[in-house]
Amino acid sequence: MEKRGDEIHLDKVEARAGESTHVTRYVLGIGLALVIIAFVIIVATGMFSAPDDTGGDATTNKAVAEQSAQKP
Repeated sequence: MEKRGDEIHLDKVEARAGESTHVTRYVLGIGLALVIIAFVIIVATGMFSAPDDTGGDATTNKAVAEQSAQKP
């Protein structure tokens, strides 16, 4: 700390009032990893519990054929 007249000048460490421990980097990394793991679990449980016969192209083609047959 340096005093010039009425002004007080602080260096970088004194102004920050602490030291850099890089904890934020670890918190962000661990949080991101947990979110990815949770997402994978949610997707996997939804995928494995979904019914096998969801229709897909066969149901769409059948609906189109029925609509075409109903038109005069």
